[in-house]
Amino acid sequence: MSKPLIGITTRNSKDADGHPLTALQHSYSAAILQAGGVPIPIPSILEAENWRDLYFRLAGILFSGGGDVSLEYFSGADHPRVSGVDPLRDSTEIALMRAAANDGKPILGICRGAQLMNVALGGTLYTHIPDQVENALDHAYPTNLRKVLVHSVTIDKDSRSAKIFGETLLNVNSLHHQALKDIAPSLRVVGRAPDGIVEAVEISDHPYAVAVQWHPEWLTGQLPTQKLFKSFVAASGKSSIENRESI
Repeated sequence: MSKPLIGITTRNSKDADGHPLTALQHSYSAAILQAGGVPIPIPSILEAENWRDLYFRLAGILFSGGGDVSLEYFSGADHPRVSGVDPLRDSTEIALMRAAANDGKPILGICRGAQLMNVALGGTLYTHIPDQVENALDHAYPTNLRKVLVHSVTIDKDSRSAKIFGETLLNVNSLHHQALKDIAPSLRVVGRAPDGIVEAVEISDHPYAVAVQWHPEWLTGQLPTQKLFKSFVAASGKSSIENRESI
């Protein structure tokens, strides 16, 4: 049986000579490989006719972390700390997210991916947690602490995520300064940090659409993390087989 092709969204960057490039941290690809899938980077420069051609070949899509989502897509307070906004990435990923949500294609959102899921489906964001959430924890740890567990996340015991992780209390890393605020109508909040910040959501009535605010791709030594990626790849493989059989 062939392994499912898992698309992973990427960021636009430049090399040392200033030439544009498509960038993706190896940690995402490694997590998908470990879980039994084949990672396929999705360039964030695709026009609709091209991303659709790629989209239909993918068994599932992982929406990766990165810069902030443009305020063009949601009603939020502008803030000096908003950074890394990439119009091409935003437009590509929002189109992909809406298509996958509508079609039932398996989705896994990570950090920015969780925020993008909420925005794409009609929600909003806190644009800088320290200034907008009273008594919030520090969620924006330095990037060299990617593997350090800094706070807990309580998972709703009746959620799909609880069944995936096999636990309802997780210890996670934290590398974000924004967070979900008003929740999109089709989303269900299933995980929160001790300060109330939303840490996990699911799309209701979707075969597999889970998003987390932390970075599990750096915590693949944890059993719950392994279960998350394996369940996503397994759901993608099942979806791919069902799609082939329906043709």
